[in-house]
Amino acid sequence: MKIDDLFNILHNAVESQNNGKKISLKDMAKGLGISMRTYQDWKLGRAKPQAAAIVMKMLGKLDDDEIIRAVRKINKLED
Repeated sequence: MKIDDLFNILHNAVESQNNGKKISLKDMAKGLGISMRTYQDWKLGRAKPQAAAIVMKMLGKLDDDEIIRAVRKINKLED
């Protein structure tokens, strides 16, 4: 799995969730609490956060409902 593919898929999924409204790299990065440059490097495959691929592999082992529960728990940690 290429990291840039992962981030492009997720970016597109977030846009789809937002009724197809385009989300800039700057806005996505801000929402994630990282710099635009970091997000851009991930999305273009110039930097490869190793944990991202592992997290996706772990989520891939779960049923859909469990993925949703796990992600919601993780998001609550951020609040």
